[in-house]
Amino acid sequence: MPRTNLSSPPASTAVSSNPDLPPPGGLCAIHQPNLFPRLSTLAKLFAADYWIVLDDVQFTRRDYQHRALLAALGDQRRQWLSIPTHLPQGQPTRIKDALIVDLARSRRRTESMLRQYYASSPHWPAFDRALAPVLERFSTGKTATVAEASTRILLDLLGWNGRILHSSQLAARPGRSQRLADLAAVTGARSYLCGTGGMTYLDSGLFSACGVTVTPFRIPTAGAWDSGRQVSAVLALMSVGPQSLADALRTVAAQTITQPVACRPTA
Repeated sequence: MPRTNLSSPPASTAVSSNPDLPPPGGLCAIHQPNLFPRLSTLAKLFAADYWIVLDDVQFTRRDYQHRALLAALGDQRRQWLSIPTHLPQGQPTRIKDALIVDLARSRRRTESMLRQYYASSPHWPAFDRALAPVLERFSTGKTATVAEASTRILLDLLGWNGRILHSSQLAARPGRSQRLADLAAVTGARSYLCGTGGMTYLDSGLFSACGVTVTPFRIPTAGAWDSGRQVSAVLALMSVGPQSLADALRTVAAQTITQPVACRPTA
């Protein structure tokens, strides 16, 4: 998966001529880097043409930015895999500036827990090989770098051909909806892929003003999807394998990406 290295942020919300930006007209997802993300999050990113990593907003403790809920194969065991994280600027620390506590121990625990839960899967060898770059990222000392890499390898294993950008390298105005609308517009997106939670607060007028529609993304609720909003997608990957999971996510994308709809305007 290619890395994006924008030399400078665009000066406005017009589509940039920077060659590192994706071709205009794509479907974008905007999401914080999550550690081995949940199946619901991975499904949304997989459905998008590109993912804008929201790395310049405030880090949130006890969220999925530095932890993942692992579920065992064949039984009911669940356990949090967490990366201890220090916030140099206290609560206002941005996601991209959060630091890993005890690099060596955190790396060992991450590898050990994943192996403990999933080494019995026939799909473990492929995942184990892909895991190496994630473990190497611990040397950067950045929680977000490890979390992003953990998502990258899952998307790679599923054969995703999209692009990855970073909000910290793009121009956007403040405000919850305004920032998302600007990020979608500056990258030339035709539509923003929005989860059901976001549909309750986004101001559709701000997106319309930027020439961007909003496309709702909904996941099923039955079967493996029953826990898809809590449990890491690694469980599904180790249960059915990359090809079967990719096929399932393509089906979900085709069934749940509907015509763009209006969001609820903010007051």
